Amino acid sequence: MAIRDGILPEFDHEIGNTRKVLERVPEGKPDYKPHEKSMPMGRLAGHLAELPGWAKETILQNSIEIRQGDPKNVPLVMGSRKQLLEEFDKRAAAGRVAIAGASDEELMKPWSLIANGKTIFTLPKIAVLRGFVMNHMIHHRAQLGVYLRLNDVPVPSIYGPSADEQVF
Repeated sequence: MAIRDGILPEFDHEIGNTRKVLERVPEGKPDYKPHEKSMPMGRLAGHLAELPGWAKETILQNSIEIRQGDPKNVPLVMGSRKQLLEEFDKRAAAGRVAIAGASDEELMKPWSLIANGKTIFTLPKIAVLRGFVMNHMIHHRAQLGVYLRLNDVPVPSIYGPSADEQVF
């Protein structure tokens, strides 16, 4: 079995779960944050919508460099739920296409994250997809779930029942 055939079902599952959370982000509280060090809800939701697109960038490039103040690195901030979901769906589709087209050889190539000229890590692309893309998405999805709970928004079932949705 090709590596892509093993990771695509996981990617699809996490995309579906993430979309369920993004569908519930309230539009009227973009600046809400539970702590002064927390990301505002509109930016957190925007970041979560960006993450599936990183799958495409991981496969098509061998590294990415983030430079502070770079005008190309404009963070996505939720303007409306419709805009947020459109961006998420577009980036998820592009990520899925990239994964589906990736060979085992490509997925085993090294990929590096570089910040301001310093290499932060280098891993095989398949490890980047799992850790830097999907686990990163899961991490921020959980944060957003806490924001929802603190704003009395029903939290969707993800891996099983939530306090708001009993799926079995």
